[in-house]
Amino acid sequence: MNYFLLGFGVGVTVGVLFAPKSGPESREYISSKANEGTDYLIRQGQQLKDSASDLLERGKNVVMSQKDKLTGATDDAREQAFQR
Repeated sequence: MNYFLLGFGVGVTVGVLFAPKSGPESREYISSKANEGTDYLIRQGQQLKDSASDLLERGKNVVMSQKDKLTGATDDAREQAFQR
């Protein structure tokens, strides 16, 4: 991860130094791309949160279903045990 960030920083620096645009244009471009990246990360985070919530809800439903089956089975076993 550190090498990636170092490479990214060097790439940005070299890109800015050799950019054909003026300073204000370059800063505006970088700012707009940073905002786009932020928006993308927010959308991806929301999708991940929604997926996790759905998965958690399905897990809860499975656990409740298994609990109900187990409770029914133990109740049946108790009834049979006490009938003898």
